Amino acid sequence: MAAADLIERARAGDGQAFRELTEPYLRELQVHCYRMLGSFEDAEDALQNTLLSAWQSLGGFEGRASLRTWLYRIATHRCLDERRAAGRRPARDWDVDVGAEWPEPTRVGEVVWLQPFPGALLEGAVGLPLGPEARYEQTESVSLAFVTALQVLPPRQLAVLVLRDVLGFRAGEVAGMLDSTVESVNSALKRARAGLQRRLPTDAGHQPPPAAGSAAEDAIVAKFVHAWESADMDALVSLLTDDVFVSMPPIPFEYKGRDVVARFCGAIFDAGRRFDLVPSRANGQPAFGAYLRDPSGISHGVGLYVLTLTGDRIGAMTRFDNSVLPWFGLPRSLPSR
Repeated sequence: MAAADLIERARAGDGQAFRELTEPYLRELQVHCYRMLGSFEDAEDALQNTLLSAWQSLGGFEGRASLRTWLYRIATHRCLDERRAAGRRPARDWDVDVGAEWPEPTRVGEVVWLQPFPGALLEGAVGLPLGPEARYEQTESVSLAFVTALQVLPPRQLAVLVLRDVLGFRAGEVAGMLDSTVESVNSALKRARAGLQRRLPTDAGHQPPPAAGSAAEDAIVAKFVHAWESADMDALVSLLTDDVFVSMPPIPFEYKGRDVVARFCGAIFDAGRRFDLVPSRANGQPAFGAYLRDPSGISHGVGLYVLTLTGDRIGAMTRFDNSVLPWFGLPRSLPSR
């Protein structure tokens, strides 16, 4: 059925017509909200609020812009509202005992609300054609490092950068979405680019990651799994770059450098702790459900590890708590092997 017919039916209260209109854009809108908010749960809420707002205001859609652009306008404003209210976000409890054996953190992280995005949900959003102004590869623009760097930008600068440099909308289109001017958009974009570059990890001396699903990626992932499951510290350390980085939101402690990360990992394996890993993907990166072995033989889920690869080494590891496991189709526990 033609879009115009679906719009007329939806305006008349036909919910099925509205679903048919919006369904092609749901996954990319969800990823857009995730880039804006850095939280999978908040992105889900923003997407639902976007759909509700679109349903309620469809009568005002005049077709001067495409339906997709109109939906992005609504989603962006919902996310801006959420960002402005982020100061009221309740603190999350830590689910890890910070023992005395942990080394002193290198620094305290700012983006403790960061959450991973399930790889299965990216399939419908990565690979879509981008606008002519896009500057970033789609896989790069959902990486944990990129999303983390976005979160420290002022909300309006963040919105402009995502709409212009990630999605490729033209300056005039973005000005219309944000009820602004082209001059204001261009000014915000310049400041946002400078702020983002200060926050993104430097690529100096780093090789690009191997292609997803390639033999090169499989090889380093297999080495990591073997080292981690066997608590082989020598093998694990040999996989790390000199400036490897570890973070674990919502715990704010961060560690940078091979020596301190080695001490951190050693503390994890102290007292005979051993783990089983179940492969997954998050943010276009290799990920693993981590399960702590129990004397009973059952392994209990303790979190999700996401690896950032650089060449044939690991440049970063992000650990998330076990509440995210169901988003990835991972169980809370594993039966005895």
